[in-house]
Amino acid sequence: MRQLIPGSAAARGSALGRARVRLPHALDIEEVRIHAGDVEAELARFQSAVTAVQEEMRDLRNRLHGALAQEIGEFLDLHTLLLDDPELLSGIEDLIRTGLYAADYALRLQRNRIAAVFEGMDDPYLRSRIDDIDQVIGRLHAALQSRHPVLQGNSGEILVVDTVAPAELAQLQAQGVIGVITSGGSQLSHSAILARSLHLPLVVGSPQSLIKINDGDVLLIDGGTGLVVQDPNANDLREHHQRIAESRRERRQLNRLRREPTRTLDGLDIKLWANAESRKDVTEAHALGAAGVGLYRTEFLFLESNTLPDEDTQFRAYRDAVLAMTGRTVTIRTLDLGADKADKTGLALRDEPNPALGLRGVRLSLARLDLLQVQLRAILRASGYGPVRVLLPMITSGEEVLHVRKLLAHTADMLRAEGHEIAAQIPLGAMIEVPSAALSLPTFIKYCDFLSVGTNDLVQYLLAADRTNEALETLYSPLHPAVLKLLRDVVRTAQRHDTPITVCGEIAADPIYVPLLLALGLSELSLHPATLLEVRRAIRACHIGQLRAAAPALLRARNRQQIERWLAAHVAVTQ
Repeated sequence: MRQLIPGSAAARGSALGRARVRLPHALDIEEVRIHAGDVEAELARFQSAVTAVQEEMRDLRNRLHGALAQEIGEFLDLHTLLLDDPELLSGIEDLIRTGLYAADYALRLQRNRIAAVFEGMDDPYLRSRIDDIDQVIGRLHAALQSRHPVLQGNSGEILVVDTVAPAELAQLQAQGVIGVITSGGSQLSHSAILARSLHLPLVVGSPQSLIKINDGDVLLIDGGTGLVVQDPNANDLREHHQRIAESRRERRQLNRLRREPTRTLDGLDIKLWANAESRKDVTEAHALGAAGVGLYRTEFLFLESNTLPDEDTQFRAYRDAVLAMTGRTVTIRTLDLGADKADKTGLALRDEPNPALGLRGVRLSLARLDLLQVQLRAILRASGYGPVRVLLPMITSGEEVLHVRKLLAHTADMLRAEGHEIAAQIPLGAMIEVPSAALSLPTFIKYCDFLSVGTNDLVQYLLAADRTNEALETLYSPLHPAVLKLLRDVVRTAQRHDTPITVCGEIAADPIYVPLLLALGLSELSLHPATLLEVRRAIRACHIGQLRAAAPALLRARNRQQIERWLAAHVAVTQ
């Protein structure tokens, strides 16, 4: 029966396919039987998983401090007790012995048995305790499945899951998955950003999807509106086909702008850089006429592997990006792991108490100078093949920039002594995404050859609103008077010091915000190639003189609603 299921738009595109439901903690395993002679080995495999989880929770418990030790420790203690629960463990062992089920499937069957008991309870609090069972079983399942990919999909499927990691999306698309629905998440998470770059329709913040959708259901999703339709009817299908046709028409129209200048109506050229994390992105950026790569995300080299990429591996990736841009500058950002980007090697801690404020970005690099020097060597070697800039993420003070600048110069001297050909000058820039960096910029801008404003993090830190928390979507917004005034001040500081400045956050990739950014004095934007032509079209419809004249009214706005009205008026004018 047709149902509309609410969700939030995260990555545009319409998809029609069969549902593949991945229950929280990946318990959607198929039935697998074992031979009688394999029972003892399977029991040993299960016991090893139990032991591994017990050690994992014990280690985590020992690393907790302060208030967290009490708050989270209580849950860990409960989960540890559940791991010793004879009803849970003996039930699984019986299923393995008598049913000849593989441990993975026995785990799922036992979970479903226990869940049925909890669901029949009258007390809502007791019913909710199934969450604790799920978390423990999820840990056990992860331990059992450590040798296998976390997520798998098939051609023509729409994956329905609790969360999806950035590193899994490209793999899913390669397997033929045509869309993703998550119960949680945010349109500003790194997974959503990557989904947009892959043109993979994504709907987030749809908890009812995991409850209402079953394996094999026909789904229609629109990642541009957040629409999820279960068992679509004839009208839904007709509208889906119309959206697909309209998307193709728009793409044909946009393709006519591939060789057109990015110039406003009154003749000001705006520089459009491209964000990239793969050779495919760089190739597309070049084809679309990007001025260069304004942000090359190096962390994806680390996310793709179980081991740290060595100097030669990094060098080849950076060199290929430089060669692909044929003389246009490539801005390589040093490692920005942390927050929602945890690698498989354990370099970025997965269980930091507050990862958004933890050891991430340049902080992690400076804590691991050996790692930073390897990366700088690779970048500097790539500079021998074309123009390169180095960009530092999560800068909070000038001391960090100076530290890296000295290491960069020392590394360059070493490489030259070794006989490597590297550029005479390597511009060094800072990302302005921490309020302290924005406010103290006049004191250290002299150490920076260029600046890049990362609005995604700047907004979340300024407003104390986690950009990946769907419950804060109404609070997290770049359309806040404090955000605009801080951005205006950063731009003015850069202009006074004649320092190039670019905005590289998601706000730069949305054509709707183009009038606002131009009004604030920006003339360089960096965005993913997927939206470059749309932003170019929006810029070509703008009159920079009129927008700059209207900037004082924008900055006088007292709240988001007034900013939205200003923006709506000027977007209407430029369309």
